[in-house]
Amino acid sequence: MSKPIIEVNNISKCYTIGMKETYGSLREEIMQAISSPFKRIFKKHGENKVKSNDDSDVFWALKDVSFNVGEGEVLGIIGKNGSGKSTMLKILSRITEPTSGRIIMRGRVASLLEVGTGFHPELTGRENIFLNGSLLGMGSKEIKTKFDEIVAFSEIEKFLDTPVKRYSSGMYVRLAFAVAAHLQPEILIIDEVLAVGDVEFQKKCVGKMSDAAKSGRTVLFVSHNILMVQRLCTKAILLEAGTIKEIGYTDAVIESYLTTKQENNHQENLYDLPRDGTFGQKVRITSCRLYDSKGKETDSLKFGELFSVEVECIAQEYLRRLQFAIGINSSFDQRITTLVGPDSEKSFNLRVGEKKKGIVRLNNLYLNPGRYSLTLGIRDHTIGYDHLINVFYFNIESARHESLISEEIIQYGLIYVSRSEWIFT
Repeated sequence: MSKPIIEVNNISKCYTIGMKETYGSLREEIMQAISSPFKRIFKKHGENKVKSNDDSDVFWALKDVSFNVGEGEVLGIIGKNGSGKSTMLKILSRITEPTSGRIIMRGRVASLLEVGTGFHPELTGRENIFLNGSLLGMGSKEIKTKFDEIVAFSEIEKFLDTPVKRYSSGMYVRLAFAVAAHLQPEILIIDEVLAVGDVEFQKKCVGKMSDAAKSGRTVLFVSHNILMVQRLCTKAILLEAGTIKEIGYTDAVIESYLTTKQENNHQENLYDLPRDGTFGQKVRITSCRLYDSKGKETDSLKFGELFSVEVECIAQEYLRRLQFAIGINSSFDQRITTLVGPDSEKSFNLRVGEKKKGIVRLNNLYLNPGRYSLTLGIRDHTIGYDHLINVFYFNIESARHESLISEEIIQYGLIYVSRSEWIFT
């Protein structure tokens, strides 16, 4: 029996809140070694310790996580925000080291964890293909062989000789994924970054990942898109508070995740929820409420009933021309519709410490009876400043006037929105 291509043995990752974890460069390590001959230049994997003091709290992002991944498997890693998904991928990608534990990787690894990973902003797209390829351990001859395929897949041929610092986030993702997928690493690690691309490009990426798995390569995939995980992954891991709650076949793990997720209706205090990346640093969403047609706060609506969603935020910096965005998802995290705030002429500014409420009123939104969730965001015309996924759950109940809607709409889950009205207070 062949050995797993990835072995994760009792991995833990500890952070000290309020303290920054430091890693020295090779040059710094050598200089320290010269000044203190008893220090070792290289640390053993898993021996990186977090600096701490008596006044700081310790946070375990991961604790005693163990699993194996076989060659050619596509493993999905799911869980709510703050469960440890991204930390796990960063450790597997050697971006950060675990506090304790051991990982064995039997093959070359390509990672796509955030926009522009492994790219130099001053270099052109063409130059970055060769740079990124060399970082993955490829020779120039191997990169040249795949070069035309990479460019064709990324669809950025027109901008190939433009410095990537001028690329949009979507162009970054196209090129980064194309390089990682076409240079044939044995292990491909992908985070939620693919959500930046458009729908057609996401379909191409899913197809490429499927092809990679069929050719014997191993894929680790983190996504909040449960339907994509279900379609793509052969097995899945459910992380909860830094530990593995369940591991096994994808359908069973997803069912456990959805059951757990829907048992918790919604969070009262959204300010303190963990964020991914830089979200919430400049402006932070603090609360969300749902009101029925009579203006009563609720989490249950009748089919076709008028309702309102209220979102509140507070600014950490002065910001201009902001908009709220509210996504409505099915119980499988499939996006039903997105409600974006008014155009730029009616957007709002925020001073430091100022709060703002946005209320969107839906006069007719025909959702099939079932369970739904809200995903919240705040942005200007180019940048997303805060983003919270599935933080409010609500039910749509059957009603007598449901029969007034055509059978086609009921059967296929189509929706009809006649008009929406935004009010700021």
